[in-house]
Amino acid sequence: MVQKNSEKLPSNSIEAQGLLIKEFYKKFGKEALPIIETVCGKQGRALGLKIMKKLPDNKLTTVARAFSKSYNPNFVKIISISDENFHIQGTMCPFGLENTSRALCEAVMAIDREYFREAVSDKIELKILNTVAAGDLHCDTIYTLKE
Repeated sequence: MVQKNSEKLPSNSIEAQGLLIKEFYKKFGKEALPIIETVCGKQGRALGLKIMKKLPDNKLTTVARAFSKSYNPNFVKIISISDENFHIQGTMCPFGLENTSRALCEAVMAIDREYFREAVSDKIELKILNTVAAGDLHCDTIYTLKE
């Protein structure tokens, strides 16, 4: 089947979710952020619970290695991985949030934050050092297990 117009269609469910999130944010602005964060956080918790059942333990290293299998290594690289820290950098947002806003990135990243908090420990902290959503050249995120 031939596409009838030049509209870019999502190539997977994450891109489709990103389109929905961006349209919701565009229509409702900052008021949408708590809703986006809450829903994304629930998605992350559900994914964290699911991965826990498949892994031999809940160490940050184990969970981070499983998590890293879900993304394209052409766009995301592991900077460091240990039982205390997981540091990754990416050049592309799987949700297509490039050049939207840092606040929108932070709301959507509740998925990953809650994934790790559920699968590893509620003492996981996520720091977003850079984000392509804010126009940075790459995303730079660190998950740290606080004692």
